[in-house]
Amino acid sequence: MKKIAILGAILLLAAVMGFAGGNKQSSDARIQITYSFWGTPEEFVATQKAINVYNDMQNKVLVTAVQIPHDSYEAALNTRAAAGMLPDCGMMIEGNILKYANMGYLMDVSQMYGTKDAKPLDSITFKMDGKPVAYAASNEILIMYYNKKMFDAAGVPYPPAAVDRAWTWDEFVATAKKLTLDTNGRTPNDAGFNRNQIRQYGAMVENLTWQLEVWALSNGGGFYSPDGKSVIIDQDAAIEAIQKVADLHLKDNVAPLSPGLTDDGVQRSLIAGTVAMTTNGHWNIGTCLSTARDEQGLDYGIAVLPYMKNKLTINTSGAPVVFNQTKHPKEAMDFIKWYTQIENSWFLIELGIWMPPLESYYKDEALIKKWISYPAYPPAADYRSAVIDYTLSSAKPAAWFFTPNTADFNNLLQSILGEVWTGAKTARDVITANSAALKRIHAEK
Repeated sequence: MKKIAILGAILLLAAVMGFAGGNKQSSDARIQITYSFWGTPEEFVATQKAINVYNDMQNKVLVTAVQIPHDSYEAALNTRAAAGMLPDCGMMIEGNILKYANMGYLMDVSQMYGTKDAKPLDSITFKMDGKPVAYAASNEILIMYYNKKMFDAAGVPYPPAAVDRAWTWDEFVATAKKLTLDTNGRTPNDAGFNRNQIRQYGAMVENLTWQLEVWALSNGGGFYSPDGKSVIIDQDAAIEAIQKVADLHLKDNVAPLSPGLTDDGVQRSLIAGTVAMTTNGHWNIGTCLSTARDEQGLDYGIAVLPYMKNKLTINTSGAPVVFNQTKHPKEAMDFIKWYTQIENSWFLIELGIWMPPLESYYKDEALIKKWISYPAYPPAADYRSAVIDYTLSSAKPAAWFFTPNTADFNNLLQSILGEVWTGAKTARDVITANSAALKRIHAEK
């Protein structure tokens, strides 16, 4: 952990230097381009490797990588935007893309791909008034992970990898109860179970605000109307779905208390050995689970999400953009187009962090085999069913692909839901009380 903390401090210092013009100290006479992104130390190494290839293959442009921690990325870009010190290009967190486009901070990339170019799926293209403003770098979905040894010890069948056998929410909760144990080995179904002395939880549903959207959709509602023009989180379907997630801890006694503040749910649950199954993004295969499997012996599996009324998951991905403060828009656009060509960012797919953004990789057998054959991945049959087939049949784009102001909307929602997770207030209480404020944020220009 000390090594990770030290590396994080070094990377943050590098980010400050990069934004402040530290890269200009280079003696290289080429045009200097900065590319910002977030990610794990492994992602930094892989990204730098790709940038080195680009720098070595031509003699006109020199790209410098600027890594910023994910949790401070939004704030760093906002500060630099106001100061006129944005990087030339970079990966953008999903919720800010359309907001930045509205504010004029993004260069027009709608003509970046020619008619003969392979480009990302239309469903994961960020659009403003129907016009592309950013193309997703990946095609991530939410799935479920589980600890096989905990299931085996309880004599409970594994969660299904196929969507046609997906668990209902009630089946999910019932299974979680069989896997939740107090210090005396009792489950919530047993007399004398002590909810204050739980040593193993059956489940944890990641309650980062944006991930809650999948449950609102599954319950027949959503955060926004299908066209993105109105807020519907204050309707019964969304409120009920959020309360069900909270009740996993409050009433069902199968999940730990989670504040919904940090994107490390898999590490805090499955990898920590305290939870039998958890929901989160596909990228966790590459960012933490393959390492936990190889170094800690974690025997994990993957499955489709349980469902409330509708069987579905959501797509998401950050997107590379060219910032309008660059003095070299053509060179910056040339780089991000090169970088996001699948053969040039393949290392992130190989690691199990990104999913291909091209439709062909979900339908062409040779390309599918190439994709899922790397050691980082779980067994091919389960992966194909729980990821590839699931994406094709059941994935819907997250709201930020077509709805602006989702970052500010989610920030407010996150702040008000804190009392729901602890049981101080209900989801209906806080969402009803803040409905007008959420709608104002959504309507802001």
